[in-house]
Amino acid sequence: MTETIAIIAPGEMGSATGRRLRDHGARILTSLAGRSRASAARAERAGFAILDDLALLVEEAALLLSIVPPGEALALAERLAPVLAAARTKPVYVDCNAVSPMTARHIGAIIEGAGCRFVDAGIIGPPPSPGARTVFYASGEAARALGALGALGLDVRVLDAPVGAASALKMSYAGLTKGIAALGVAIAPGATRGGTADALIQELRESQPHLLPYLARLPTVFPKAYRWVAEMEEIADFLDGDPVAELFYHAMAQLYERLADRVATPETGEPAAIAAFAKKAREA
Repeated sequence: MTETIAIIAPGEMGSATGRRLRDHGARILTSLAGRSRASAARAERAGFAILDDLALLVEEAALLLSIVPPGEALALAERLAPVLAAARTKPVYVDCNAVSPMTARHIGAIIEGAGCRFVDAGIIGPPPSPGARTVFYASGEAARALGALGALGLDVRVLDAPVGAASALKMSYAGLTKGIAALGVAIAPGATRGGTADALIQELRESQPHLLPYLARLPTVFPKAYRWVAEMEEIADFLDGDPVAELFYHAMAQLYERLADRVATPETGEPAAIAAFAKKAREA
């Protein structure tokens, strides 16, 4: 029997995930309500079935994967809750977003209040593609329901832990990897203005060569910066109780917000300085 899975929404990660599942025999549903032309094009290329009737979508799906920017995750759950509550048959709701454990538990309470089982999931890695390493971690009592996707082309790892654990793992990993990127974004323009970029890259090549690949990828931050603002805020919430660490990630959110604005208005020169610094790192 073909597995029917709903994915909201067909962004880069959602469409690539759906394409991988579809290539392994699943039927993929989505809604394009309020989505852009780019989302519609991605959904079409990935072979999604479009059902803008949300009631029909949730009743046909065995699993519903929420894959949206972190700032939209709670709002999506709140919007779908009445539809899920009224549904005759209910999917397992899987929140795959980069949110804090507190936000995951809040979303879980909303979804379970609508009568659905809930899975807390965290995606580590790029959108699924040949050769890419993309892992879906899952936690909560219903997490084993996501394990079925392992037979449909996804690398799914179920944690023997409650809701919030998968999100905690995602926050920890993203806090490190995107934190390193934030440090690079902050330092590159300063090193360039100070006339020390070449000397810095040479010193790193000799003493910290493992950092160069991170710095070489800094331009990939540009198109993602607007999405990472809310993610940094979620990491700050995850670190609640350590006021210095919270401030650190709130500041990273502001940095990514500024970078997103300056990419939109490139005459400031900051993106060009970061790109030039990254090029030196690649060539070192």
